[in-house]
Amino acid sequence: MTQEVNLTGKLKHYFGFDKFKGDQEAIIRNLLSGHDTFVLMPTGGGKSLCYQLPSLIMEGTAIVVSPLIALMKNQVDVINGISEEDGVAHYLNSSLKKAEIDQVRADIVSGHTKLLYVAPESLNKEENIAFLKSVKISFYAIDEAHCISEWGHDFRPEYRKIRHAIEAIGVAPVIALTATATDKVRTDIVRSLGIEDCVEFKSSFNRPNLYYEVRAKKSDDDTDRQIIKFIKQHAGKSGIIYCLSRKKVEELAAVLQANDIKAAPYHAGLDSETRSKTQDDFLMEDLDVIVATIAFGMGIDKPDVRFVIHYDIPKSLEGYYQETGRAGRDGEEGICIVFYSKKDLNKLEKFMEGKPVAEQDIGRQLLQETEAYAESSVCRRKMLLHYFGEEYPKDNCGMCDNCLHPKKKIEGKKQLLIALQAVKVLKENFRQEYVIDFIRGRATDDQKDHKHDELEEFGAGEDEDPKIWNPVIRQALLAGYLEKDVENYGLLRLTAAGRRFMKSPESFMIVMDAEFKDDGDDEEPVAGTAVLDPELFSMLKNLRRKIARKLEIPPYVIFQDVSLEQMAMMYPVNEQELQNIQGVGAGKAKRYGKEFCELIKQHCEENHIERPEELRVRTVAKKSMQKVKIIQSIDRQLPLDDIASAEGLDFDDLLTKVEEIVYSGTKLNIDYFLEEMYDEEQIDDIYDYFMDSETDSIETAMEELDGDYSEVEIRLVRIKFLSEMAN
Repeated sequence: MTQEVNLTGKLKHYFGFDKFKGDQEAIIRNLLSGHDTFVLMPTGGGKSLCYQLPSLIMEGTAIVVSPLIALMKNQVDVINGISEEDGVAHYLNSSLKKAEIDQVRADIVSGHTKLLYVAPESLNKEENIAFLKSVKISFYAIDEAHCISEWGHDFRPEYRKIRHAIEAIGVAPVIALTATATDKVRTDIVRSLGIEDCVEFKSSFNRPNLYYEVRAKKSDDDTDRQIIKFIKQHAGKSGIIYCLSRKKVEELAAVLQANDIKAAPYHAGLDSETRSKTQDDFLMEDLDVIVATIAFGMGIDKPDVRFVIHYDIPKSLEGYYQETGRAGRDGEEGICIVFYSKKDLNKLEKFMEGKPVAEQDIGRQLLQETEAYAESSVCRRKMLLHYFGEEYPKDNCGMCDNCLHPKKKIEGKKQLLIALQAVKVLKENFRQEYVIDFIRGRATDDQKDHKHDELEEFGAGEDEDPKIWNPVIRQALLAGYLEKDVENYGLLRLTAAGRRFMKSPESFMIVMDAEFKDDGDDEEPVAGTAVLDPELFSMLKNLRRKIARKLEIPPYVIFQDVSLEQMAMMYPVNEQELQNIQGVGAGKAKRYGKEFCELIKQHCEENHIERPEELRVRTVAKKSMQKVKIIQSIDRQLPLDDIASAEGLDFDDLLTKVEEIVYSGTKLNIDYFLEEMYDEEQIDDIYDYFMDSETDSIETAMEELDGDYSEVEIRLVRIKFLSEMAN
């Protein structure tokens, strides 16, 4: 049948394209000939056309197994959009009502429906199997086929039962498609679907237009700041930011919105209406940035996503590759940045505890590959492609951070020889970390159990820099001297080239891995690289004194010293920027900000000062919800000790929070509490002291008031005083 079909004509008729991309035509002809087919094609390569076009040509209905309802809806809309009438494509899943299911079945029976999308759970339902038995099935397409494998990044147990359903409904050709699969995953897919004799089509994994970069994650605040700076530099461009937790998604989306970035959160915890609207707004360009868990992006056909940022290191390189693959699908610019810290890696390992041992083992192996990618100083493209079993011929791709800023190479011939020898004497039966322990002479319990600590080669590399062994082995894998066993994942094996090297060693130049400190190590102060401008600080203090005299209030009531110091580092020139300063809320910025901003602006102009762009980031206080609750409770005149226990705080901590609220400019009335606890004379005495004092220090107040009052009393009256005088 295949030879007579004018496929290019059909492509033009249905989809409006003049020619096929890559292997598309060969794949379609193979399927039309009735052969099982396996397709490995990177995101953006045009996978879906490989089953959509043949379904429109062939007799009967094609069943497409797909993991996500959003993805199904998206594709059904596309097919019905190119057809003259509705119903050519349908989906069958848990979101449909009974009347809708009846309509779908009627369209299939009448022969009108050419493509039926189902979730694997729906395919395995008895009533659906019984119905589909009576229908002519043209072929089965298994999309996102990596979900079959526990080694894939998105394992779905229901995918394992697909072959059973196919045999129950009626055998027809099978086409399995995925954008990411290592050899191990590919073997799993083919075996599970029972298509061992399939014809395989494997496209190159290289996406030459994507730029890859790994950045050190020092702290959340620093990462937020870097992301905001990056987005502002790429204003108006579409991007996706992936976070591991829903909580982080919500927090980051709020921070971006506070910094005037059109962003929205997306995760499985939001209702489907909100998720659909967010997807549509992103496609229609009403939103520039989506902050999401990995639930977002599959089946989103937006060709002009210009950047993909990973806030947290992904659990596997497959996941990372698939998610970054959503950038630059039109062949134009695509920037892929991932933030990495050892701490995040440890956190992901911890999440695995309690899972079955085999699953933990797989998870750890996948994490180690991600760690190697993040820490290695070799070409990132080379590492990614190698992971998917493809060799990248160049040493420098010119499109990743490591290639743009190459590290100095050092000779590693001697160390490689030691590593290869270790793999050999360990009978090619152990993983990288075990081999490194052996080389370094670390007598772990495992080494002792195997009596490997008694071998002559044990500790052959103990005099070398311990940091050299990971890069030596990682780069030996890339160079083809070692390989990892696919079936027994992670066991190091010698290759023919490795054995040749051992007989006649030659130069082996390597680069050391990048070093990533844990978050918090040597962390810079809040102000980052900013330095206090002493001249401006002095001018700000003079202005504060002048305003204080005019208003007859102490200077610290207007702004504390710490606020002035930050102003003299960050140079805020408008009310909005002023609210980024510690201790300055909207109320204070409005009441006192104008003169301070004008003074700073003038100072910058006269002295040609370039203001530090990256520091002008508005943050959303993590505890802001708690503060809102505290304010509401005080407005309702609840006793402060009751508020403290309701919020799980001790009384001291509650006072600290209340102080932060009033210092940043919010008015609070705690008279109801003071009047019940203390007599009027005591309150007036402390109040008058603060009115005349040059400082708001509690220690000074306790000394000046001769220890007549407790610290709590003084703090409470200071709150009343600041609230009335400053706000």
